[in-house]
Amino acid sequence: MSDHATGSRSPQPPQPPQRIAAGLADAPDEVDLVVVGLGVTGAGAALDAVTRGLRVLAVDAHDLAFGTSRWSSKMVHGGLRYLAHGQVGVAHESASERGVLMEVTAPHLTRSMPQLIPLTSAVSRLQAGVAHSGLLAGDVLRRTAGTDRDTLPRPRRLSRVETLNLAPSLRSGGLRGGLLGWDGRLVDDARLVVTLARTAASAGAHVRTRARVVRASGREVRLRDETTGAEHVVRTRGVVNAAGVWADQVLGEEGSRTDGIRLRPSRGTHLVLRASAFPGLRAGVFCPVPGETNRFVMVLPQSEGSEPGGPGDVVYVGLTDEPAPGPVPDVPEPTEPEIGFLLDVVSAAFAPQLRRDDVVGAFAGLRPLLESGEGGSTADLSRRHAVVVGGTGVTTVVGGKLTTYRQMAQDAVDAACTAAGLVAGPCVTRTLPLSGAAPRSVLATLEEPARLVARYGTDAALVLARAREATGLTDAELLAPVAPGVSVTLAELVFGVTDEGAHDVDDLLERRTRVGVVPEDRAAAVPAAERALAHR
Repeated sequence: MSDHATGSRSPQPPQPPQRIAAGLADAPDEVDLVVVGLGVTGAGAALDAVTRGLRVLAVDAHDLAFGTSRWSSKMVHGGLRYLAHGQVGVAHESASERGVLMEVTAPHLTRSMPQLIPLTSAVSRLQAGVAHSGLLAGDVLRRTAGTDRDTLPRPRRLSRVETLNLAPSLRSGGLRGGLLGWDGRLVDDARLVVTLARTAASAGAHVRTRARVVRASGREVRLRDETTGAEHVVRTRGVVNAAGVWADQVLGEEGSRTDGIRLRPSRGTHLVLRASAFPGLRAGVFCPVPGETNRFVMVLPQSEGSEPGGPGDVVYVGLTDEPAPGPVPDVPEPTEPEIGFLLDVVSAAFAPQLRRDDVVGAFAGLRPLLESGEGGSTADLSRRHAVVVGGTGVTTVVGGKLTTYRQMAQDAVDAACTAAGLVAGPCVTRTLPLSGAAPRSVLATLEEPARLVARYGTDAALVLARAREATGLTDAELLAPVAPGVSVTLAELVFGVTDEGAHDVDDLLERRTRVGVVPEDRAAAVPAAERALAHR
């Protein structure tokens, strides 16, 4: 949608840059659009709206990336699993948005990841043929989406030797080779959200955390500053509700109706293990679930720096897909049966037998899946998204997945503008690089420390300069790991405070960085986080 001719106001000229902040001090009294929820879709909607020339206030009761967006597998999916379920439209959209994210908007935050399906004695020739056909279909999706082969290479069969070279600790008995495919991965899912929010703020959006909605309609939003308890009323032309699994709870009685949308939350649990549990692992490994024809447990190496094998490197093992009925918690918790299931499946594929005490961390997220009305497993529910304008004028966007956040945000802003009669410029986010983005050929030439480039792209120099300014410390002091075995630097923590709106230790260690996924590492990093907060 390029224009909305029914409105009475033209798009505003560019707004001055704003600072992400906690609370509502100096918050605007009147805007064109309030966005509720600062996960990936809400942050994306704020960016979409402000770059169309709208005055935007985006709020969250907690923090950036507080909810589901930080609990993903960090994958940028091309839609293969959706194609397997016959969801062709969802699959194509996912592949298209993956290409946009990896090649245009955030090449600095994305990487290609090799994905290995080992062909063991547990995988029949028929199953191997089906899996190989699926990988070839996925490559067709890549080509259809226009994603370059240099970004995501073509799939191929591997010999037994090649398979063990990528994953040396696989069980070798009965292994006859493997299938290699490629997909995208994020350096950090929460970092994507923070970068979206920072890009939106630089374009003039007001981004406020610790700002809870007390009541909302399409014309007025009452907020409570969670840092002071004070309330603040904002007049608005429209509201986008992007609160995910909390969508039917956050707007109060007046604005909570989502008219026909029913959510069926599903819990996805991941385990966190040290990289040493899978020595030499250089690819994601898909371990088949016994008795299932098209279900796998993924073993996904996570590199904290630009190359694997650095301090703090971990491996994610996941994920489950379990119904999560009842009240929605702020922070979901993994269950012991889920943890046991994941360990059992992976131990069947790898030679080292994993034990419960190998698990150094675990996390769970709730997917806001759309209820189909047909019952069945949550694994079979569509990952499509829906946008509905409720009776009070609030536009709600739910469903979907991280990879397609940009399209979800565009659809939500389109609907909100139409409902409110707002005149807005065209959506530009498909071609708009996020803060720090640049082609990979450019990123490779930067002289800043590799870890900073891997997480901030061309903003790496800015991160270091801000930290020098705020602390007066030397580069050596700012770039040293904050604790033994923890690769995060003080420069990153200080930047989280000066430019990314971090308000407390949890913001820094759980969301601006991901030290908190390993409780032992988090405890070691707390003194450095407290030191950084002194420069607020």
